Parts: sequence; C-alpha cells; structure tokens
Amino acid sequence: MDFPEIEFANCLENAQKAMAEIGLDALLLTTEADVRYFSGFRTLFWESPTRPWFLVVPRRGKPIAVIPEIGAALMRSTWLDDVRTWSSPAALDDGVSLLADALQPYAHVGLPMGRETSLRMPLADFQDLRERLRHHEIVDATALVRALRMVKSEREVATIREICAIASNAFAQASRLFQTGQPLSDAFRAFKIELLSRGAEDVPYLVGGARQGGYADVISPPSQTLLQAGDVLMLDTGATLRGYFCDFDRNFAFGHASSDVKSAHNILWRATEAGLATARPGATAAAVFHAMSAVIGQGCGDVGRYGHGLGMQLTEPPSLIGWDETVLQEGMVITLEPSMTLSQGRMLVHEEKIVIRDGAPELLSQRTPSELPVLIA
Repeated sequence: MDFPEIEFANCLENAQKAMAEIGLDALLLTTEADVRYFSGFRTLFWESPTRPWFLVVPRRGKPIAVIPEIGAALMRSTWLDDVRTWSSPAALDDGVSLLADALQPYAHVGLPMGRETSLRMPLADFQDLRERLRHHEIVDATALVRALRMVKSEREVATIREICAIASNAFAQASRLFQTGQPLSDAFRAFKIELLSRGAEDVPYLVGGARQGGYADVISPPSQTLLQAGDVLMLDTGATLRGYFCDFDRNFAFGHASSDVKSAHNILWRATEAGLATARPGATAAAVFHAMSAVIGQGCGDVGRYGHGLGMQLTEPPSLIGWDETVLQEGMVITLEPSMTLSQGRMLVHEEKIVIRDGAPELLSQRTPSELPVLIA
C-alpha cells in the first residue's frame, strides 16, 4: 500500500463517527477514489469500464470489498480482511447478488449521489440492487464522504507536496525544453518526459495552448502548429505520484510579449496574492473567489470558478466560485486559478497549489514571478 495501515484506520474511524451521528449503518462506494481512500487499492484497471467494483463501509468493523476475481490478489494485499469476489464479466449477475448479500445486514445505507459523484455501475444493475434491498433505505451520503476527503492527512499533503515539487522543477527547465520552430505537440512530449524523468509516476493530464497574445482555451490537446516569436505558451499539468495529483500551470512568452499580456499576467499574479491573503481557516471558498475577482475586475458573470480542491482526483470539492460557501479548514489542498479574458477571444490563466494552514497557507507549487517569463526566441 502507498500508506501504512494506520492511515486507513484513521479514515475509517472518522467515517464511522460521522455515520453514527447521522444514523447510517453502512456506506456503499463504487468509484475509484472513494474505494482507494478507504482500502488503499490502487490500480489502473479502473480504466476498463467492463467491470464494476464495490466497497461496503460498515459502521463497525473493517470495509468489505465486493469485487471481480481479477482484482482479488491485489485487494487482499491491502489492509482489508473480507474480500468477496465473482467471475466478471458475468452474463446475468455481475456482482449484484453478492453485493446485496453484503449489504443485507445494514438497513440504512449511504451512497454518494450529489455534485461531482458518479455511480459507476450499470443503472439497470443498481435498479436490481434496489429491488433486492427494497426494505432498506438508501440515502445520499455526498456530504459525509466529501467532508472526510476534503481535509487531507499529513501523509496525503506530503505526497502532493512531492509531486508539486517535481512539476515545479520540470517547469524550471522551460528554456531548455521549449523553443520557437518546435511543434506544440513536441513541447508537450518534452515536458511529459521531463516530468517522468524527475519521478512522476504518470502524467494523465497535460493540456494547454500557444498563440499570439494569449490562447483561446485551456483544455486543448496539442496541435502540430510551430511555436513562434510572440506566442504565449501555457502548459497545465496533472502529474501523479502514488495516486495523488498536482495541478497547476505556467505561462511563457517567446522573445517578447505585448503590453496587454504582460499586464494580464501581473494582474493574475496579484489576484493570486489576494487569494493567498484570504485563504485561511474559517474563510469560505466564495470569499477567496471574490478576493481574486476584485483584483481582476472583470465581474463574476461567466468566469466560472477560480480554483478547486485536489487530491486523489485532479479536481475535487470545493469550488472557488461565488456560490460555494464551503468553510476552509486546515489540511484542505486547493488551487488558486484566476483567469482573464483578453482581446480577440484570447485568455490568460494562472494557477498555484496551496494547503490551508493555521495562519498563512503553505505553497506547494513554486511561486511564479510577478513578471511573465520570456524565453529566447
């Protein structure tokens, strides 16, 4: 496992206390991050949509894994004792009866159903499960699971700090990795190789863009377009280490940058400073958003959010947006990600990674300079 057993025992103890407070007998978890949070079970086999995976977290005792036989050996290497398997994919009963049997003793079952959750089992199978458990109550447990996972342990923070350092050091090699005349796809490839060579285990997320005077969006895959003088290059990476993400971007100009781009970069840097000054225990996610928005001065209408939580998933709650009243707590890991709209459909985005502390937050990413970095064309 990536962490010692005590890490998962603490997670379970916190969950069981919360379950007792609201009268839940068990949690039913079906997604990779939720299952891994309580079990330590980490595998890329979740990329296959063929098989469902289930974890039952009772109010007393260790979690119960109900999984396809192909995952039995790995799951039994975790701290769990009760691993129930079936041969999957099955033609008629892909684990539903086995899961129903595991849940039978628990009358009140919580299942995450809200924002940023997914079922990850066939809806028909879930309806079958509901019929088998027709006398059970299945209720929304989004708030419970979300509250647990938003506050990171020091082991989680240390892992995120490590992958953020790897990404920061890779970004520091920009002058060696990126140059004019280079296809944008080659710049992406060079950066991904740099991340891996410095110790990242994987780079499942790498997006960005490069255009004159800013870029048009922040989620595109790379094209074959050649980088040229005056381009602003942005790369946004979600590299991973032991199953935890970093997530921040960096902007670079080639040869020169327009006054508008330079000004926008400085405004975003100052907006991030306002976010850093506001991000304290007891402040709300909305308050951090409004602090950054006030510096940017483009209103709050259609800007979306200015950051989010992060951990085992690239984006997690809370959202730094005007309506999210989540109260920040020590141990939350969030991004500060203000953006600006420029002329001719261009934009600029800046992102840093922090952990909320008692007092000023701790920067996990190496702070970018207030002036836009310019690479030799």
